[in-house]
Amino acid sequence: MNFYFEASEVLNRIDAKEGSIKGILATLPENNRSRTAALVIETLKYKSVLTDVIQASKLLTEEKKKINSLNLALVLVHDTLLANGIQAGDGPIKQAILRHKTRLKSELQRIKIKRGVKSDLELVQASDDRAAKIPRYVRVNTLMWSTEEAILFYTKRGFQLQSPFASSKGFGIDEHIPDLLAFNPAQQFRDDPSYKIGKIILQDKASCFSAFVLSPPCNDPDAVVIDATAAPGNKTSHLSALMGNKGKLYAFERDKRRFSTLKMMLAKAACRNVEAVNADFLTIDPSHPKYSLATHILLDPSCSGSGIVNRLDYLLEDEIEVVEEDRLNKLAAFQLMMIKHAMKFPHVQKIVYSTCSIHATENEHVISHALQSDEAKSSHFKLAPRNDVLPTWNRRGQAEEMKGTSDADSLVRCSPGEDGTNGFFVSCFIREHNSVLPQTEPLKKRKVEFEEVATEKRKKKRKKKVKTE
Repeated sequence: MNFYFEASEVLNRIDAKEGSIKGILATLPENNRSRTAALVIETLKYKSVLTDVIQASKLLTEEKKKINSLNLALVLVHDTLLANGIQAGDGPIKQAILRHKTRLKSELQRIKIKRGVKSDLELVQASDDRAAKIPRYVRVNTLMWSTEEAILFYTKRGFQLQSPFASSKGFGIDEHIPDLLAFNPAQQFRDDPSYKIGKIILQDKASCFSAFVLSPPCNDPDAVVIDATAAPGNKTSHLSALMGNKGKLYAFERDKRRFSTLKMMLAKAACRNVEAVNADFLTIDPSHPKYSLATHILLDPSCSGSGIVNRLDYLLEDEIEVVEEDRLNKLAAFQLMMIKHAMKFPHVQKIVYSTCSIHATENEHVISHALQSDEAKSSHFKLAPRNDVLPTWNRRGQAEEMKGTSDADSLVRCSPGEDGTNGFFVSCFIREHNSVLPQTEPLKKRKVEFEEVATEKRKKKRKKKVKTE
């Protein structure tokens, strides 16, 4: 029963506005965090319905000696009606709920009839109209199985290849991103066996644009790619799949907790060509023997997140996010710094910069400043043409925010609610082919020399160990 007390206390803290849902959940003990978080989130999704059920059944009035909190009643009634029952021994609190189980079920059924719905999923609180138009995207992890195998797996489980909005069991193949499937928004995959073992990745369509546009070398053992801000690992695992698990993919993450999450994600997704590095990308020397060999860099730095419409805090009906101009300017300065640093890597040929923001301050303005930077000019970087950046995607950059230049057509924007995705922005810098890399040697020659030095160091270390013994 302590589990339910902990979950109700989290709801108390959320009501007291002690922080965001995600922030409060992050403070829970790690050993029970995922279980408690799941119950809290699911309870919030049905909060208005469950509250009506509790009030109509007079549960709190008749059992006030044993259940003295609405939030405690919410988590207990949730598991009674919408899960597999209360996961606790037969104590007085559980018995108090069970005494009212028939009445609770009856009141829930009344609400479903009143609202004209048949399933419990239809009672879930959507974030807003825009979120209801975004399918549940599932990226097939091609490192573990093929898209054809995934489609066969889900059709055998009763899903049908059709529009994801045609029915609760409908799903389709995305037209822009290979290996991406779109399911009905109400579908949940947290308990799906394929998700649990890493065969599918839950990733919004727009979030898949970054790795797809970067288009790293595939099945090339000499490829060197960098993901500059890798955690939690969705885009990193996508890059690894696009590379065919070949070459070397360096994934940087400066935060220790997020770095741990990244490593777990990569292990689960069977990404064997990734070397996770617990370091700040901005502190990495572009001339480092290993990292200087990178030809492709993905930048998806911290942003305002203003394009995300299905974030957890949509569950707080009165939660309104206000993004201050000062914060946007600070974020933009950091984002520009990341791009300029990436441009210093001597062999990089392609840099993708993306955000989940809708603000021009973090998008078009950052790109304009990057193009005018000394780093871009000295290293001969320009924006890739539209034909190389999702050419069939209609929504492009905002020309008025790019001073009316044609560069806006090279940029990609996603509008939440209109494009079937969260809000997103993607850009791609390429080095002009006729430019000369200053003070650098051919890529393979440097790689061979680095490997020779590393081999020599290992030999010396073994010899030293033998002498010691």
